[in-house]
Amino acid sequence: MSEQIKAKLEELRGMLQADGGDMELVSIEDKVVKLRLRGACGSCPHATMTLKQGIERILRESIDPEIVVERVG
Repeated sequence: MSEQIKAKLEELRGMLQADGGDMELVSIEDKVVKLRLRGACGSCPHATMTLKQGIERILRESIDPEIVVERVG
């Protein structure tokens, strides 16, 4: 499952990069995906919404409904 998550995150990076941001995969532990947001996304007030309603939702729909995305500093 981690390879599927990594591949999907690479697809999603393009959306963040188009808005001047980026993300870094810190770790995948079971179904918990830890990400670090960078660039414009790192300081954006909507970063939590991007993680939960964007990235987490897409990973849950396309890979596993129990995936949880957490933001790390």
